[in-house]
Amino acid sequence: MSETAPQPGRGALSLVCLDSIDDVSAEVWDGLVGHAYPFLRHAFLHALEASGAASSRSGWVPYHLTLWQQDRLVGAMPHYRKAHSYGEYVFDWAWADAWQRAGGDYYPKGLSAIPFTPAPGPRLVLDPGVDPVEARQIMAEAWSSDDVSSWHLLFAEDREIDTWRSACPQLIERHGVQFQWHDDAYGDFEGFLAALTSKRRKEIRRERRRVADQGLTLTRRVGNEITSADLAHFYRCYQMTYLERGQQGYLNLDFFGRLLATMPETLVLIQGWHASRPVAAALCFQGQDTLYGRYWGSEVEADCLHFEACYYQGIEYCLAQGLSHFDPGTQGEHKLARGFAPRRLRSLHYLADPGLRHAVARFCAEERQYLVAYHQELSASLPYKQH
Repeated sequence: MSETAPQPGRGALSLVCLDSIDDVSAEVWDGLVGHAYPFLRHAFLHALEASGAASSRSGWVPYHLTLWQQDRLVGAMPHYRKAHSYGEYVFDWAWADAWQRAGGDYYPKGLSAIPFTPAPGPRLVLDPGVDPVEARQIMAEAWSSDDVSSWHLLFAEDREIDTWRSACPQLIERHGVQFQWHDDAYGDFEGFLAALTSKRRKEIRRERRRVADQGLTLTRRVGNEITSADLAHFYRCYQMTYLERGQQGYLNLDFFGRLLATMPETLVLIQGWHASRPVAAALCFQGQDTLYGRYWGSEVEADCLHFEACYYQGIEYCLAQGLSHFDPGTQGEHKLARGFAPRRLRSLHYLADPGLRHAVARFCAEERQYLVAYHQELSASLPYKQH
């Protein structure tokens, strides 16, 4: 834990960098950040650290940024010092390679994001009485120091991005695209289908029938309905997704077990069954108004099972529970035909070296032009009826 003294004229705010989320209690942390967005909760960040997923050994060194007024927490943002760029989903490998070929050290770098979780949401949470521009300018002192090459803010909300740009104009903005589903007063799944074109409606029904015709059934278990055996089976499926590519998942069973013990109400487990045994699983997280699809795997090859478990079951759950949004995970143009609309996302980047900063800014400006056109093209291809 490191601390800077209160700055004159800055409302007696102190910046404190935490080496572990456990340097502040769950009651204090969650009292500020709330429970609406599950991945910012103390229990989620603690599970990452305690399981070793976010640690010096994994190359995710916790260095959480907090603001205090005397002994009261008034600002919090997850932050890590990274020794690589794995598990981020906003790719800067080319930047790192260019800088290292020029003789520089790109790592360690500073990163404000949720490890292994490309789910848009809040990153910096402030007490209502704290000036948002002033708070960001103080926090910038942590990532503009000489021991990191850069700082990156990933998957933050648009309003937060805009405030960061006002407080720190030197930040470079980068654009990306994800696909998300939004409820438009559909009522139920049939109401959702009725909003689609005839062609897409028939194709979705065919895909769902195809799953049933293969002898597969789907169930959903929520919170404490999920057993340790369910979790163990899910984890085998999760690892199989990576093993197919000759890799291993970033997260271990201990991480998921900790979540089931400490925040079970956020977990939604979708299971695929064949001949009375589970053969596939998808794990989602429930927030205040959003379902987040996160992890998936299957022990069998079955047509359309991925679409059913990862998309249609989630949409049905949202409609049944009154959730207005479904974020099924990053990437995948195939989501478009299944009712998931493109959403433009923005990330922010600070690079200490002026030459590298100029090159990255030029790259991001060119990339943005392509992504604006790409987003427009995708939006024109949505399968909904024209009103």
